[in-house]
Amino acid sequence: MPMSDRLRLPALLPFVAMLIGATLLVSASPSKQLPEHRGNFNNMITATGDGAHVLGNPDAKVKLTEYISYTCPHCAHFNSQSQATLALTFIASGKGSIEVRPFIRNAVDLAASLLVNCGETKRFVRLHQTFLSTQTEWMARFASVSDTQRARWENGPMASRMRAIASDLDFYHITENNGLDRSDVDRCLSNEAALHQLAEQTEAATKAGVDATPSFAINGVVLTGTHDWAMLAPQLQARLQ
Repeated sequence: MPMSDRLRLPALLPFVAMLIGATLLVSASPSKQLPEHRGNFNNMITATGDGAHVLGNPDAKVKLTEYISYTCPHCAHFNSQSQATLALTFIASGKGSIEVRPFIRNAVDLAASLLVNCGETKRFVRLHQTFLSTQTEWMARFASVSDTQRARWENGPMASRMRAIASDLDFYHITENNGLDRSDVDRCLSNEAALHQLAEQTEAATKAGVDATPSFAINGVVLTGTHDWAMLAPQLQARLQ
């Protein structure tokens, strides 16, 4: 299954429609927030009503949005380069926040995103970081899947297809190490409401001008041509001054 870091929406919409069906309707859930930040906004995580997560002060002066794909190697590279700096100098002070929005490019992205968003809000950051930091390992399994495995991913009920991906790529082991048991994982992989939210997030991102991963927005404005830490860092710094 060849991968592209720049999968555009016209190629994605038939895939999404096939996964969720055309008539599924979802009501937005209320946002959830950890009760206090204890002097360090890295301890504050807010789940938005449409399934995204905000790290840091929701009222920050500079609001960064990250559009990421868990199967995108550039996204994993960006995360490894930027994570420490963003935590120490951007989020902790309360001047900056980061909203993480998955951008679904394929069925593996979908399974990973369902699991990163699985369970309590406080688990999100650890699951997010774990899937990105172990990407090389599970993507190596992805690259060598057999025709039989691929058939299990592409046929049958959606829940069965997601469980097959999770099993073949060792996602059950990853999530177990992060406090989710198999029943939790299976429930999240069967969550059609969450699946629909992820599809809507991807469509909204594309309408806003996102056509590659990672992409970024600052205070709601998508940064055209900015897809790595070297280009993003000075733009954040300029807005913090």
